[in-house]
Amino acid sequence: MIIDEINKENLQALKEKDTVKKTVLGVVKNKYLLANVEARKNGKELTDLDMISILQKTVKELEEEAQSYLTAGRKESFDEITRQKEIISKFLPQMMSEDEIKLEISKLQDKSLPSIMKHFKANFQGKVDMAKVNKIAREM
Repeated sequence: MIIDEINKENLQALKEKDTVKKTVLGVVKNKYLLANVEARKNGKELTDLDMISILQKTVKELEEEAQSYLTAGRKESFDEITRQKEIISKFLPQMMSEDEIKLEISKLQDKSLPSIMKHFKANFQGKVDMAKVNKIAREM
């Protein structure tokens, strides 16, 4: 599972005294633990898809934070946040490109927007940006 890889990387960061890596991986682990507690309350277990969702949300939050640092002119903080995003992105699957999305849409018999979105959500969740799929589907 992805969380196991994150734990290994966190241990390595502790050994190397890499504070930036240790900090961001600690944040991700805490988010995972909170989500896991919530899931267990409902009688469920977290999967890699849930972990991917947590990582994607964290990257999105870091992007927003980086923009605010850039606007404020705090270059060092911006660079640190960018490094944190890179660390987390290593654990995310390769996202589908526009060409791959278009090819997948062309294979579908029903090219209505709800059908396309349902297909991508069911088959490619965590591997595709749904906003990008929506935009491409509307353009086709």
